[in-house]
Amino acid sequence: MTTAGALLGRIPRVHSVSGAAFFGAIAMVLLSSSPGAAASCEQLLTLQIENTMISGAEARPAGSFAPPTGAEISDLPAFCRVRGVVSPVPGSRVGVELWLPQAGWNGKIEMVGNGGYSSAIAYKAMAPLLRRGYAAVATDTGHTGDDPGFAIDRPEAIVDWGHRAVHVSIAVAKSVVAEFYGEKPKHSYFAGCSTGGHQALMEAQRYPADFDGIIAGDPGNNRTHLNAGFLWQFVRNHRPDLSLIIPPAKLAAVTEAVMRTCRGKDGGLSTDNFLTDPEACDFRPEQMLCKQGEGDDCLTQEQADALNAMYGGARDQRSGAQVYYGWPKGSENSGHVIAALPGWSLYWADPAHPDRPARLNFWKEWAFPDANWDWRRFDFGSGMKAVDDRLAPVINAMNPDLAAFKAAGGKLIQYHGLADPVVPPRDSIDYYERVQAAASAEGSADASADFYRLFLVPGLYHCEGGPGPNVLDTQAALESWVEKGIAPETIAATKFRNDRPSDGIEMTRPLCPYPKIARYKGEGDPADAANFACADGHRTATPLPAAAYLR
Repeated sequence: MTTAGALLGRIPRVHSVSGAAFFGAIAMVLLSSSPGAAASCEQLLTLQIENTMISGAEARPAGSFAPPTGAEISDLPAFCRVRGVVSPVPGSRVGVELWLPQAGWNGKIEMVGNGGYSSAIAYKAMAPLLRRGYAAVATDTGHTGDDPGFAIDRPEAIVDWGHRAVHVSIAVAKSVVAEFYGEKPKHSYFAGCSTGGHQALMEAQRYPADFDGIIAGDPGNNRTHLNAGFLWQFVRNHRPDLSLIIPPAKLAAVTEAVMRTCRGKDGGLSTDNFLTDPEACDFRPEQMLCKQGEGDDCLTQEQADALNAMYGGARDQRSGAQVYYGWPKGSENSGHVIAALPGWSLYWADPAHPDRPARLNFWKEWAFPDANWDWRRFDFGSGMKAVDDRLAPVINAMNPDLAAFKAAGGKLIQYHGLADPVVPPRDSIDYYERVQAAASAEGSADASADFYRLFLVPGLYHCEGGPGPNVLDTQAALESWVEKGIAPETIAATKFRNDRPSDGIEMTRPLCPYPKIARYKGEGDPADAANFACADGHRTATPLPAAAYLR
Protein backbone atom coordinates (compact mmCIF):
# COMPACT_ATOMS: atom_id res chain seq x y z
CA MET A 1 0.00 0.00 0.00
CA THR A 2 1.30 3.43 -0.90
CA THR A 3 0.70 5.99 1.83
CA ALA A 4 -0.62 9.48 1.26
CA GLY A 5 2.47 10.82 3.02
CA ALA A 6 4.74 9.20 0.47
CA LEU A 7 2.77 10.66 -2.43
CA LEU A 8 2.18 14.12 -1.02
CA GLY A 9 5.69 15.29 -1.74
CA ARG A 10 5.10 14.55 -5.42
CA ILE A 11 1.91 16.61 -5.73
CA PRO A 12 2.63 19.46 -8.16
CA ARG A 13 2.58 22.68 -6.18
CA VAL A 14 0.18 24.20 -8.70
CA HIS A 15 -2.58 22.10 -7.15
CA SER A 16 -2.51 24.22 -4.02
CA VAL A 17 -3.56 27.22 -6.05
CA SER A 18 -5.51 25.43 -8.77
CA GLY A 19 -8.61 27.14 -10.01
CA ALA A 20 -7.79 29.61 -12.80
CA ALA A 21 -9.32 27.41 -15.49
CA PHE A 22 -12.00 26.31 -13.07
CA PHE A 23 -13.04 29.90 -12.39
CA GLY A 24 -13.07 30.58 -16.10
CA ALA A 25 -15.72 27.90 -16.49
CA ILE A 26 -17.66 29.28 -13.54
CA ALA A 27 -17.57 32.76 -15.03
CA MET A 28 -19.07 31.43 -18.26
CA VAL A 29 -21.95 29.89 -16.34
CA LEU A 30 -22.56 33.09 -14.41
CA LEU A 31 -22.53 35.21 -17.53
CA SER A 32 -25.05 32.93 -19.18
CA SER A 33 -27.54 33.54 -16.36
CA SER A 34 -29.07 36.92 -16.98
CA PRO A 35 -31.11 38.58 -14.21
CA GLY A 36 -34.64 37.26 -14.18
CA ALA A 37 -33.82 33.99 -16.01
CA ALA A 38 -34.54 31.81 -12.99
CA ALA A 39 -34.56 28.01 -13.19
CA SER A 40 -36.73 25.51 -11.35
CA CYS A 41 -35.18 23.19 -8.80
CA GLU A 42 -35.40 20.18 -11.10
CA GLN A 43 -33.83 22.09 -13.99
CA LEU A 44 -30.63 22.42 -11.97
CA LEU A 45 -29.94 18.76 -12.72
CA THR A 46 -29.08 19.80 -16.26
CA LEU A 47 -26.78 22.67 -15.24
CA GLN A 48 -23.40 22.26 -16.92
CA ILE A 49 -20.33 23.29 -14.91
CA GLU A 50 -16.88 22.08 -15.89
CA ASN A 51 -15.48 19.37 -13.56
CA THR A 52 -18.81 19.23 -11.73
CA MET A 53 -21.68 16.77 -11.64
CA ILE A 54 -25.00 17.88 -10.15
CA SER A 55 -26.13 14.59 -8.60
CA GLY A 56 -29.35 15.75 -6.99
CA ALA A 57 -31.83 18.64 -7.13
CA GLU A 58 -34.91 18.02 -5.02
CA ALA A 59 -37.71 20.41 -4.08
CA ARG A 60 -38.39 19.93 -0.36
CA PRO A 61 -41.70 21.00 1.19
CA ALA A 62 -41.86 23.11 4.32
CA GLY A 63 -41.67 21.14 7.54
CA SER A 64 -39.20 18.58 8.86
CA PHE A 65 -36.16 17.09 7.14
CA ALA A 66 -34.22 13.99 8.17
CA PRO A 67 -30.64 14.51 6.94
CA PRO A 68 -28.35 11.57 6.13
CA THR A 69 -26.54 12.15 9.43
CA GLY A 70 -27.69 13.75 12.66
CA ALA A 71 -31.10 14.37 14.15
CA GLU A 72 -34.22 15.35 12.25
CA ILE A 73 -34.52 19.10 11.66
CA SER A 74 -37.93 20.70 12.06
CA ASP A 75 -39.58 23.98 11.10
CA LEU A 76 -37.82 24.46 7.77
CA PRO A 77 -39.27 26.55 4.94
CA ALA A 78 -39.66 25.01 1.51
CA PHE A 79 -36.27 24.71 -0.18
CA CYS A 80 -34.40 23.24 -3.11
CA ARG A 81 -31.79 20.75 -1.96
CA VAL A 82 -28.90 20.53 -4.42
CA ARG A 83 -26.05 18.04 -4.23
CA GLY A 84 -23.01 17.87 -6.44
CA VAL A 85 -19.50 16.51 -6.82
CA VAL A 86 -16.57 18.65 -7.97
CA SER A 87 -13.38 17.10 -9.37
CA PRO A 88 -11.02 19.99 -10.18
CA VAL A 89 -7.99 17.68 -10.64
CA PRO A 90 -7.58 13.91 -11.08
CA GLY A 91 -7.91 12.17 -7.74
CA SER A 92 -10.11 14.88 -6.23
CA ARG A 93 -13.78 14.32 -5.45
CA VAL A 94 -15.40 17.10 -3.42
CA GLY A 95 -19.00 16.79 -2.30
CA VAL A 96 -21.10 19.96 -2.16
CA GLU A 97 -24.55 20.53 -0.64
CA LEU A 98 -26.63 23.65 -1.21
CA TRP A 99 -30.00 24.61 0.30
CA LEU A 100 -31.91 27.27 -1.62
CA PRO A 101 -35.03 28.95 -0.17
CA GLN A 102 -37.95 28.53 -2.57
CA ALA A 103 -39.26 31.92 -1.45
CA GLY A 104 -37.90 34.88 0.47
CA TRP A 105 -34.26 34.60 -0.56
CA ASN A 106 -32.38 37.49 1.08
CA GLY A 107 -29.91 37.79 -1.78
CA LYS A 108 -27.02 36.31 0.25
CA ILE A 109 -25.07 33.07 0.32
CA GLU A 110 -23.30 31.65 3.35
CA MET A 111 -21.03 28.63 3.65
CA VAL A 112 -20.58 26.76 6.91
CA GLY A 113 -17.35 25.13 8.04
CA ASN A 114 -16.42 21.61 9.10
CA GLY A 115 -15.08 20.02 12.28
CA GLY A 116 -11.90 18.01 12.82
CA TYR A 117 -11.15 15.71 9.91
CA SER A 118 -14.82 14.85 9.50
CA SER A 119 -16.60 14.77 6.18
CA ALA A 120 -19.98 15.38 7.84
CA ILE A 121 -22.11 18.06 6.23
CA ALA A 122 -23.08 20.60 8.89
CA TYR A 123 -26.86 20.32 8.39
CA LYS A 124 -27.53 21.70 11.86
CA ALA A 125 -25.68 24.91 10.95
CA MET A 126 -27.36 25.18 7.54
CA ALA A 127 -30.90 25.09 8.97
CA PRO A 128 -30.97 28.47 10.76
CA LEU A 129 -29.44 30.13 7.71
CA LEU A 130 -32.18 28.69 5.51
CA ARG A 131 -34.87 29.91 7.92
CA ARG A 132 -33.41 33.42 7.66
CA GLY A 133 -33.44 33.41 3.87
CA TYR A 134 -29.83 32.58 3.02
CA ALA A 135 -28.65 30.16 0.38
CA ALA A 136 -26.69 27.80 2.62
CA VAL A 137 -23.65 25.80 1.47
CA ALA A 138 -21.50 23.02 2.95
CA THR A 139 -18.85 20.57 1.74
CA ASP A 140 -17.58 17.13 2.74
CA THR A 141 -14.01 18.46 2.19
CA GLY A 142 -13.33 15.81 -0.42
CA HIS A 143 -13.61 12.55 1.51
CA THR A 144 -15.78 10.39 3.76
CA GLY A 145 -15.09 9.56 7.39
CA ASP A 146 -13.54 11.40 10.32
CA ASP A 147 -10.04 9.92 10.63
CA PRO A 148 -6.96 11.18 8.75
CA GLY A 149 -6.66 7.67 7.35
CA PHE A 150 -9.04 8.79 4.61
CA ALA A 151 -5.97 9.96 2.68
CA ILE A 152 -4.42 6.50 2.24
CA ASP A 153 -3.70 6.22 -1.50
CA ARG A 154 -5.51 9.55 -2.01
CA PRO A 155 -2.95 12.38 -1.75
CA GLU A 156 -5.28 14.88 -3.43
CA ALA A 157 -7.71 14.37 -0.55
CA ILE A 158 -5.18 16.09 1.71
CA VAL A 159 -5.09 19.10 -0.61
CA ASP A 160 -8.89 19.13 -0.72
CA TRP A 161 -9.15 18.98 3.06
CA GLY A 162 -6.33 21.50 3.49
CA HIS A 163 -7.79 24.31 1.39
CA ARG A 164 -9.21 23.41 -2.00
CA ALA A 165 -12.62 21.94 -1.11
CA VAL A 166 -14.09 25.15 0.30
CA HIS A 167 -12.78 27.15 -2.64
CA VAL A 168 -14.25 24.97 -5.38
CA SER A 169 -17.48 24.40 -3.41
CA ILE A 170 -18.33 28.09 -3.07
CA ALA A 171 -17.53 28.65 -6.75
CA VAL A 172 -20.01 25.97 -7.78
CA ALA A 173 -22.57 27.20 -5.24
CA LYS A 174 -22.46 30.74 -6.59
CA SER A 175 -23.14 29.51 -10.11
CA VAL A 176 -26.06 27.37 -8.91
CA VAL A 177 -27.52 30.35 -7.05
CA ALA A 178 -27.23 32.52 -10.16
CA GLU A 179 -29.02 29.87 -12.22
CA PHE A 180 -31.78 29.26 -9.68
CA TYR A 181 -32.60 32.88 -8.85
CA GLY A 182 -31.54 34.50 -12.09
CA GLU A 183 -29.05 36.75 -10.33
CA LYS A 184 -25.77 36.46 -8.49
CA PRO A 185 -25.70 36.74 -4.67
CA LYS A 186 -25.23 40.29 -3.42
CA HIS A 187 -23.02 39.15 -0.53
CA SER A 188 -21.17 35.96 0.30
CA TYR A 189 -20.19 34.85 3.80
CA PHE A 190 -18.29 32.04 5.50
CA ALA A 191 -18.58 31.03 9.15
CA GLY A 192 -16.75 28.19 10.84
CA CYS A 193 -15.12 27.14 14.09
CA SER A 194 -12.24 24.75 14.85
CA THR A 195 -11.42 23.20 11.47
CA GLY A 196 -14.05 25.63 10.18
CA GLY A 197 -11.95 28.46 11.62
CA HIS A 198 -8.92 26.95 9.91
CA GLN A 199 -10.88 26.92 6.63
CA ALA A 200 -11.88 30.54 7.23
CA LEU A 201 -8.31 31.77 7.56
CA MET A 202 -7.22 29.64 4.62
CA GLU A 203 -9.85 31.37 2.49
CA ALA A 204 -8.74 34.85 3.53
CA GLN A 205 -5.13 33.97 2.82
CA ARG A 206 -5.35 31.91 -0.39
CA TYR A 207 -8.65 32.85 -2.03
CA PRO A 208 -9.33 36.44 -0.94
CA ALA A 209 -12.14 37.06 -3.45
CA ASP A 210 -14.31 34.10 -2.45
CA PHE A 211 -16.14 35.79 0.45
CA ASP A 212 -17.09 39.32 1.42
CA GLY A 213 -17.15 38.44 5.10
CA ILE A 214 -15.54 35.65 7.11
CA ILE A 215 -15.95 34.42 10.70
CA ALA A 216 -13.03 32.33 12.01
CA GLY A 217 -13.64 30.70 15.38
CA ASP A 218 -11.00 28.88 17.47
CA PRO A 219 -9.00 28.08 14.32
CA GLY A 220 -6.52 25.20 14.35
CA ASN A 221 -4.66 26.94 11.56
CA ASN A 222 -1.12 25.92 12.59
CA ARG A 223 -2.29 22.37 12.01
CA THR A 224 1.02 20.52 11.97
CA HIS A 225 1.99 22.04 15.30
CA LEU A 226 -1.45 21.62 16.84
CA ASN A 227 -0.99 17.89 16.28
CA ALA A 228 2.49 18.15 17.77
CA GLY A 229 0.88 19.77 20.81
CA PHE A 230 -1.47 16.81 21.25
CA LEU A 231 1.46 14.44 20.88
CA TRP A 232 3.44 16.41 23.47
CA GLN A 233 0.60 16.02 25.95
CA PHE A 234 0.57 12.27 25.34
CA VAL A 235 4.33 11.94 25.77
CA ARG A 236 4.52 14.11 28.88
CA ASN A 237 1.53 12.49 30.58
CA HIS A 238 2.46 8.84 30.05
CA ARG A 239 5.08 6.67 31.70
CA PRO A 240 7.21 4.25 29.66
CA ASP A 241 4.70 1.49 30.43
CA LEU A 242 1.96 3.78 28.94
CA SER A 243 0.22 4.27 32.27
CA LEU A 244 -1.25 7.74 32.82
CA ILE A 245 0.54 10.17 35.08
CA ILE A 246 -2.39 12.56 35.61
CA PRO A 247 -5.72 10.74 35.32
CA PRO A 248 -8.74 12.61 33.91
CA ALA A 249 -10.40 12.49 37.31
CA LYS A 250 -7.84 14.95 38.68
CA LEU A 251 -8.46 17.62 36.07
CA ALA A 252 -11.52 18.92 37.93
CA ALA A 253 -9.42 19.54 41.05
CA VAL A 254 -6.78 21.34 38.98
CA THR A 255 -9.33 23.70 37.45
CA GLU A 256 -10.83 24.38 40.89
CA ALA A 257 -7.37 25.25 42.23
CA VAL A 258 -6.74 27.56 39.27
CA MET A 259 -10.03 29.35 39.94
CA ARG A 260 -9.27 29.79 43.65
CA THR A 261 -5.86 31.25 42.83
CA CYS A 262 -6.70 33.58 39.96
CA ARG A 263 -10.41 34.40 39.82
CA GLY A 264 -10.91 38.14 40.19
CA LYS A 265 -7.16 38.84 39.90
CA ASP A 266 -6.89 38.74 36.12
CA GLY A 267 -9.12 41.65 35.17
CA GLY A 268 -12.33 39.74 35.74
CA LEU A 269 -14.71 39.66 38.69
CA SER A 270 -14.32 37.56 41.82
CA THR A 271 -17.85 36.29 41.21
CA ASP A 272 -16.96 34.89 37.78
CA ASN A 273 -16.42 31.15 37.56
CA PHE A 274 -14.05 31.61 34.62
CA LEU A 275 -10.88 33.55 33.83
CA THR A 276 -10.80 36.77 31.85
CA ASP A 277 -7.05 36.56 31.16
CA PRO A 278 -5.56 33.08 31.68
CA GLU A 279 -2.06 34.31 30.82
CA ALA A 280 -2.18 36.60 33.86
CA CYS A 281 -2.89 33.63 36.16
CA ASP A 282 0.06 32.76 38.41
CA PHE A 283 -1.20 29.36 39.54
CA ARG A 284 1.61 26.81 39.98
CA PRO A 285 0.97 23.05 40.14
CA GLU A 286 3.25 22.82 43.18
CA GLN A 287 0.50 24.55 45.15
CA MET A 288 -1.43 21.27 44.93
CA LEU A 289 1.28 18.89 46.16
CA CYS A 290 -0.13 16.13 48.34
CA LYS A 291 0.81 16.42 52.00
CA GLN A 292 -0.40 13.09 53.32
CA GLY A 293 -0.55 10.52 50.55
CA GLU A 294 -2.06 10.83 47.09
CA GLY A 295 -5.69 11.92 46.69
CA ASP A 296 -8.04 13.14 43.98
CA ASP A 297 -7.65 16.74 45.21
CA CYS A 298 -3.85 16.93 45.16
CA LEU A 299 -0.86 16.17 42.95
CA THR A 300 2.26 14.08 43.35
CA GLN A 301 5.55 15.67 42.31
CA GLU A 302 5.49 13.53 39.16
CA GLN A 303 2.02 14.86 38.33
CA ALA A 304 3.03 18.46 39.05
CA ASP A 305 6.00 18.06 36.70
CA ALA A 306 3.74 16.66 33.97
CA LEU A 307 1.25 19.50 34.42
CA ASN A 308 4.03 22.10 34.18
CA ALA A 309 5.25 20.50 30.95
CA MET A 310 1.76 20.65 29.44
CA TYR A 311 1.26 24.27 30.51
CA GLY A 312 4.65 25.06 28.97
CA GLY A 313 3.89 23.52 25.59
CA ALA A 314 5.87 21.39 23.16
CA ARG A 315 9.59 22.07 22.89
CA ASP A 316 12.63 20.85 21.01
CA GLN A 317 14.25 18.74 23.72
CA ARG A 318 17.74 19.60 22.46
CA SER A 319 17.58 23.35 21.83
CA GLY A 320 14.70 24.23 24.14
CA ALA A 321 13.00 26.13 21.29
CA GLN A 322 9.24 26.44 21.61
CA VAL A 323 7.46 24.22 19.08
CA TYR A 324 3.84 24.86 20.12
CA TYR A 325 1.83 26.45 22.88
CA GLY A 326 0.65 24.98 26.13
CA TRP A 327 -3.06 25.00 26.93
CA PRO A 328 -4.50 27.83 29.06
CA LYS A 329 -4.98 27.65 32.78
CA GLY A 330 -8.62 27.13 33.55
CA SER A 331 -9.23 24.88 30.52
CA GLU A 332 -8.03 21.63 32.11
CA ASN A 333 -11.46 20.26 32.97
CA SER A 334 -13.54 22.17 30.44
CA GLY A 335 -16.40 19.90 29.49
CA HIS A 336 -17.39 19.54 25.86
CA VAL A 337 -20.98 19.22 24.75
CA ILE A 338 -20.27 16.60 22.10
CA ALA A 339 -17.89 14.35 23.99
CA ALA A 340 -18.00 12.46 27.25
CA LEU A 341 -14.37 13.08 28.18
CA PRO A 342 -13.49 16.33 29.93
CA GLY A 343 -11.07 19.00 28.85
CA TRP A 344 -7.50 18.06 28.08
CA SER A 345 -8.16 14.34 28.09
CA LEU A 346 -10.11 14.77 24.85
CA TYR A 347 -6.87 14.83 22.90
CA TRP A 348 -4.00 13.73 25.13
CA ALA A 349 -4.70 10.19 23.91
CA ASP A 350 -6.97 8.42 21.46
CA PRO A 351 -10.25 7.95 23.39
CA ALA A 352 -10.81 4.61 21.65
CA HIS A 353 -7.23 3.44 22.26
CA PRO A 354 -5.82 5.11 25.41
CA ASP A 355 -2.37 3.60 24.79
CA ARG A 356 -2.01 5.57 21.54
CA PRO A 357 -1.60 9.27 20.77
CA ALA A 358 -4.57 11.10 19.29
CA ARG A 359 -4.71 11.44 15.49
CA LEU A 360 -2.24 8.60 14.97
CA ASN A 361 -2.99 8.36 11.25
CA PHE A 362 -2.06 12.00 10.84
CA TRP A 363 1.50 10.96 11.67
CA LYS A 364 1.49 7.61 9.89
CA GLU A 365 -0.24 8.63 6.68
CA TRP A 366 0.20 12.39 6.33
CA ALA A 367 3.40 13.37 8.09
CA PHE A 368 5.61 10.35 7.36
CA PRO A 369 5.47 7.64 4.68
CA ASP A 370 5.65 4.98 7.37
CA ALA A 371 2.76 2.79 8.49
CA ASN A 372 5.00 1.61 11.35
CA TRP A 373 5.78 5.11 12.63
CA ASP A 374 6.50 5.01 16.37
CA TRP A 375 5.79 8.05 18.52
CA ARG A 376 8.59 6.99 20.91
CA ARG A 377 11.19 7.88 18.30
CA PHE A 378 9.74 11.26 17.34
CA ASP A 379 12.07 14.26 17.67
CA PHE A 380 10.17 17.50 18.32
CA GLY A 381 12.98 19.47 16.65
CA SER A 382 14.19 17.76 13.49
CA GLY A 383 10.97 15.74 13.27
CA MET A 384 8.80 18.85 13.11
CA LYS A 385 11.00 20.35 10.42
CA ALA A 386 10.42 17.24 8.29
CA VAL A 387 6.66 17.39 8.94
CA ASP A 388 6.49 21.08 8.04
CA ASP A 389 8.55 20.58 4.89
CA ARG A 390 6.02 18.02 3.71
CA LEU A 391 2.70 19.41 4.96
CA ALA A 392 2.86 23.07 5.99
CA PRO A 393 2.54 24.45 2.42
CA VAL A 394 -0.68 22.46 1.98
CA ILE A 395 -2.51 22.38 5.33
CA ASN A 396 -1.21 25.26 7.48
CA ALA A 397 -3.00 28.61 7.25
CA MET A 398 -0.22 30.77 8.66
CA ASN A 399 0.36 33.52 6.08
CA PRO A 400 -0.05 36.89 7.88
CA ASP A 401 -0.20 38.89 4.64
CA LEU A 402 -3.91 39.65 4.17
CA ALA A 403 -3.35 42.58 1.79
CA ALA A 404 -5.20 40.87 -1.07
CA PHE A 405 -8.19 40.13 1.18
CA LYS A 406 -8.25 43.75 2.29
CA ALA A 407 -7.96 44.96 -1.31
CA ALA A 408 -10.92 42.76 -2.27
CA GLY A 409 -13.00 44.53 0.38
CA GLY A 410 -13.16 41.51 2.69
CA LYS A 411 -13.93 41.70 6.42
CA LEU A 412 -12.69 39.12 8.92
CA ILE A 413 -13.87 38.52 12.48
CA GLN A 414 -11.83 36.01 14.44
CA TYR A 415 -12.78 34.83 17.93
CA HIS A 416 -11.28 32.41 20.40
CA GLY A 417 -12.51 30.91 23.67
CA LEU A 418 -10.17 31.57 26.57
CA ALA A 419 -11.09 28.22 28.16
CA ASP A 420 -10.46 26.26 24.94
CA PRO A 421 -8.93 22.83 25.72
CA VAL A 422 -8.41 21.95 22.04
CA VAL A 423 -6.73 24.93 20.35
CA PRO A 424 -4.74 27.27 22.64
CA PRO A 425 -6.05 30.85 22.37
CA ARG A 426 -2.48 32.14 22.27
CA ASP A 427 -2.34 30.74 18.73
CA SER A 428 -5.00 33.25 17.62
CA ILE A 429 -3.34 36.10 19.54
CA ASP A 430 0.01 35.44 17.91
CA TYR A 431 -1.51 35.21 14.43
CA TYR A 432 -3.23 38.55 15.00
CA GLU A 433 0.05 40.14 16.09
CA ARG A 434 1.83 38.77 13.04
CA VAL A 435 -0.88 40.26 10.79
CA GLN A 436 -0.28 43.62 12.48
CA ALA A 437 3.44 43.37 11.83
CA ALA A 438 2.75 42.55 8.17
CA ALA A 439 0.20 45.36 7.80
CA SER A 440 2.23 48.06 9.48
CA ALA A 441 5.94 48.67 9.85
CA GLU A 442 5.21 49.93 13.35
CA GLY A 443 3.06 46.93 14.24
CA SER A 444 0.40 49.19 15.75
CA ALA A 445 -2.61 47.57 17.41
CA ASP A 446 -5.04 48.93 14.83
CA ALA A 447 -3.05 48.33 11.63
CA SER A 448 -5.73 45.97 10.35
CA ALA A 449 -8.72 47.38 12.22
CA ASP A 450 -10.52 48.37 9.02
CA PHE A 451 -10.79 44.75 7.82
CA TYR A 452 -9.73 42.31 10.59
CA ARG A 453 -10.52 42.12 14.31
CA LEU A 454 -9.92 39.50 16.97
CA PHE A 455 -12.27 38.93 19.92
CA LEU A 456 -11.25 36.81 22.92
CA VAL A 457 -14.12 35.17 24.80
CA PRO A 458 -13.74 34.55 28.56
CA GLY A 459 -15.17 31.24 29.72
CA LEU A 460 -15.85 29.83 26.25
CA TYR A 461 -14.80 26.24 25.64
CA HIS A 462 -13.96 24.98 22.15
CA CYS A 463 -16.50 26.72 19.87
CA GLU A 464 -19.44 26.23 22.24
CA GLY A 465 -20.31 25.75 25.87
CA GLY A 466 -18.49 26.94 28.96
CA PRO A 467 -19.23 28.92 32.13
CA GLY A 468 -18.78 32.31 30.44
CA PRO A 469 -20.89 34.21 27.89
CA ASN A 470 -20.69 31.52 25.24
CA VAL A 471 -23.32 32.56 22.65
CA LEU A 472 -21.87 35.21 20.33
CA ASP A 473 -23.66 37.43 17.83
CA THR A 474 -20.79 37.44 15.34
CA GLN A 475 -23.09 37.16 12.32
CA ALA A 476 -24.86 40.47 12.96
CA ALA A 477 -21.54 42.18 13.64
CA LEU A 478 -20.01 40.87 10.40
CA GLU A 479 -22.98 41.78 8.21
CA SER A 480 -23.14 45.27 9.65
CA TRP A 481 -19.44 45.66 8.84
CA VAL A 482 -19.72 44.29 5.30
CA GLU A 483 -23.03 45.85 4.28
CA LYS A 484 -23.05 49.11 6.23
CA GLY A 485 -19.38 49.77 6.83
CA ILE A 486 -19.83 49.75 10.63
CA ALA A 487 -16.81 48.07 12.22
CA PRO A 488 -17.60 46.09 15.40
CA GLU A 489 -16.48 48.00 18.49
CA THR A 490 -18.05 45.24 20.60
CA ILE A 491 -19.77 41.92 20.02
CA ALA A 492 -22.70 40.88 22.18
CA ALA A 493 -22.13 37.67 24.16
CA THR A 494 -24.77 35.88 26.24
CA LYS A 495 -24.80 33.10 28.81
CA PHE A 496 -28.16 31.32 29.08
CA ARG A 497 -29.14 29.48 32.23
CA ASN A 498 -28.23 25.82 31.84
CA ASP A 499 -27.15 26.81 28.31
CA ARG A 500 -30.80 26.71 27.21
CA PRO A 501 -32.35 29.90 25.80
CA SER A 502 -35.74 28.75 27.06
CA ASP A 503 -34.43 28.98 30.65
CA GLY A 504 -33.63 32.69 30.33
CA ILE A 505 -30.48 34.83 30.38
CA GLU A 506 -27.93 34.33 33.13
CA MET A 507 -25.55 37.09 32.04
CA THR A 508 -24.43 39.25 29.14
CA ARG A 509 -21.00 40.72 28.44
CA PRO A 510 -19.52 42.81 25.68
CA LEU A 511 -16.58 41.34 23.81
CA CYS A 512 -13.94 43.89 22.90
CA PRO A 513 -11.52 43.77 19.97
CA TYR A 514 -8.10 42.60 21.14
CA PRO A 515 -6.07 44.03 22.81
CA LYS A 516 -8.94 45.76 24.59
CA ILE A 517 -10.76 43.98 27.39
CA ALA A 518 -14.21 44.42 28.96
CA ARG A 519 -13.94 45.97 32.45
CA TYR A 520 -16.68 46.32 35.02
CA LYS A 521 -17.56 50.00 35.58
CA GLY A 522 -17.82 49.46 39.32
CA GLU A 523 -21.56 49.80 39.77
CA GLY A 524 -24.72 48.18 38.50
CA ASP A 525 -25.57 44.55 37.89
CA PRO A 526 -22.39 42.65 36.89
CA ALA A 527 -24.60 40.27 34.90
CA ASP A 528 -25.56 43.12 32.54
CA ALA A 529 -23.28 44.02 29.62
CA ALA A 530 -24.32 47.67 29.94
CA ASN A 531 -22.21 47.93 33.10
CA PHE A 532 -18.98 47.06 31.29
CA ALA A 533 -16.76 49.15 29.03
CA CYS A 534 -13.84 48.32 26.78
CA ALA A 535 -10.49 49.29 28.29
CA ASP A 536 -6.90 48.86 27.22
CA GLY A 537 -5.50 45.40 27.87
CA HIS A 538 -1.98 44.06 27.55
CA ARG A 539 -0.55 42.81 24.28
CA THR A 540 1.66 39.81 23.62
CA ALA A 541 3.56 41.20 20.68
CA THR A 542 6.22 38.49 20.33
CA PRO A 543 5.01 35.17 18.88
CA LEU A 544 5.85 32.36 21.26
CA PRO A 545 7.01 29.52 18.98
CA ALA A 546 10.34 29.89 17.24
CA ALA A 547 10.06 31.46 13.78
CA ALA A 548 10.95 28.14 12.16
CA TYR A 549 7.66 26.75 13.47
CA LEU A 550 5.43 29.45 12.00
CA ARG A 551 5.14 28.07 8.48
